[in-house]
Parts: sequence; structure tokens; C-alpha cells
Amino acid sequence: MTWNFDTKPILVFWETTKACDLACHHCRAEAIPQSLPGELSTQEGKALIDQIEAFGRPYPILILTGGDPLKRIDLFELIAYARAKGIQVSVAPSATPLLNPEVLLKMADYGVDGISLSLDGATIQSHDDLRGVPGTFTRTLAMAQFAVNAGLKVQINTTVMEHNVEELPAIFEVVKSIPAQVWEVFFLIQTGRGSQLTELSPNVSESVCHFLYQAAHYGVTVRTVEGPYFRRIVRQYEEQISAKLDLLSLQLNKDLLARLGSPTHSPLARSAGTRDGKGIVFISYRGDVSPSGFLPMVADNLSNQNLQQIYAHNPLFVELRDTTSFKGRCGVCEYAHICGGSRARAYARTDDVMEEDPNCVYELESVRL
Repeated sequence: MTWNFDTKPILVFWETTKACDLACHHCRAEAIPQSLPGELSTQEGKALIDQIEAFGRPYPILILTGGDPLKRIDLFELIAYARAKGIQVSVAPSATPLLNPEVLLKMADYGVDGISLSLDGATIQSHDDLRGVPGTFTRTLAMAQFAVNAGLKVQINTTVMEHNVEELPAIFEVVKSIPAQVWEVFFLIQTGRGSQLTELSPNVSESVCHFLYQAAHYGVTVRTVEGPYFRRIVRQYEEQISAKLDLLSLQLNKDLLARLGSPTHSPLARSAGTRDGKGIVFISYRGDVSPSGFLPMVADNLSNQNLQQIYAHNPLFVELRDTTSFKGRCGVCEYAHICGGSRARAYARTDDVMEEDPNCVYELESVRL
């Protein structure tokens, strides 16, 4: 299927609420226990779903996120409205007592395609310390396994940062044991509460991407968020371009092999080539439209203009989809079309969304004139 990212996103993320009962140290949304004034109403939410339908078939996928979408009392009414139109829906709940077997069975009954849960440590201590609430690790695993048995697709999200990078093989072992279908690794962006944490260095980011390619050989689809150079590394492996692995890459791969044995599958590291503003659009709890949740630049608000017009024609979105607008190495890189660097990281570090991604170490082999 050909998807024209200039006119239609493949993923629409709706931050349904800021409310959440966790206190995660790296929360992009800076979530709080209660919802904020100005949250889109049920009718405004349905109007947003109508605008997703207006993109035409195949419809973009609607991801209901937050905060914690389970804090919205109209969540299942919104799910039912979207599903009645044939729009695929996924939910990103928080692992709190609101997430229980009854809710997961209801999601399956309402036609939810899948859920994503976060796992940022391989042990109770390492995960719960980051999430700020005891019991989160145990609940995450129990609910993920129940969701699989209920017929829901399960994606596990892991935010990788300086303090948990060496734990990645152990985290992936847990992911595979669930078993989850997708492991999506978020490369920390210093935004929201995450601004107080330490990102990976460029060299460590590269090492992690080499490890992730090896992890993709065990029957779980591996993807990255704000680590688009993973796509370049996958392409280099496909082109049989030799890579000199550093000590960290070797260490992570050795740990992976010790835990899971020899690779069992061809690599599941496919990507649609999306990035912030290209195939992805983010709607805040109050209807602000941004290129992604990690890129806090507001293009417009749904009260002013419809989603189709904003995505296709707003100057910010148009520029983000044009790699010739990128500066520095990202603007001349031969892998720009599949990578393009993290626009969110460029903005967080330089206040210029078009600057090069400061976490990429790739040495350019050609220059576009």
C-alpha cells in the first residue's frame, strides 16, 4: 500500500487528558492527578474522530494516549464512535488500578486493536523507581500478559536513557516473555519532566541501535521513537555495510545471546519512514496540533482549522517533511529520506527544529550539492 505522508498521517496521537495517577520521572506530558480545564469534550472528541475519517480510507490509526486515557469517563464512548467508522484504535493506558482484567476484556469487546504499556526497567526496583509508584512493574507484566490472552496486540514501550542502557537485554527478555508483538524504544528527549534526566551520548545511541538490530532477530518487531538513525543502521546491515562495534555494543549483544540464545528469526525491524510531522500528528488535551508529543511546537488549534488542513498545509508540517530544509549534516545526508534526524531533539537542544540531530555520529559518505 502506498501512503502519501504529504497529505495524510498514518498515526494520530490524541492526548485525551493530562490526568494520570503515576508520577513518572520522564513524563513528556508532565501529567497530574486531575484533568485540566479546556480538555476536549466528548463532542469535540467525536468531531476530531470525524476529521480523521475525512482523511479517507485507509484511515489513519488513532492512538488514545495521555496522561492516562482511562481517567476519561467517556473513553469507551469515544472508542465505540471511532470503531463504528472503521477507524483502528489503540490505547496507551497507565499501569494503575484503573487497568484491570475487566477493562482489558471490554477493550477487546469494543474492537480495540492493541495497547501499549511502558517498561523502563527489568526489575521491580528499577522500573518502579522511575514510575514513582510501587507495584507498577508487577501490574504492567500481569496486565500485558492478560491482554495477550484476551486477543489484544501488546506493544511494550521502553525509554532508554543513561541510567538504564545496560539493562536493555534484560528488559527485552521480559518483553519477549510476555510475549509482546512490538518493542518500541524511546530515545529520551529532554522535554517535560524528562528535562531533568540524562540523554544517551551520541556514541551510546549508536551502540544501542546496533543492539536493537540484533534484538529484532527474536520474533519481536523492534522500532524506535526519536532515534531515527536506527533506520539508517538497519539499511546499512541490509546493504551489508560492515560496522565496527564498540565495547558497549559487544557487551549488550553478548548479554542478549546469553539470555535468549542464537537468533531465531529474520530481523523484524521494518519502518514506514515516519518522523515528527511526517506520517505523525499529535493533538493535545486542549486541541493544539503539533508534529509529535515530543516536539512542543503548536502549528494551530482544532478550534481554528481542521486537522486535514493543518497537517497538509501548515508551514511547520510542510517544512518538516522537506529534507532539503534540514541544516548541518541532516541536510546533506544520503539517509535523510529514511531518517532525517530527530527534529524534537534538534529543537530541544538548539531551539531550531531544522538543525541537525546532535546525537547522530554518522560520517557522511556523499554530499548533495
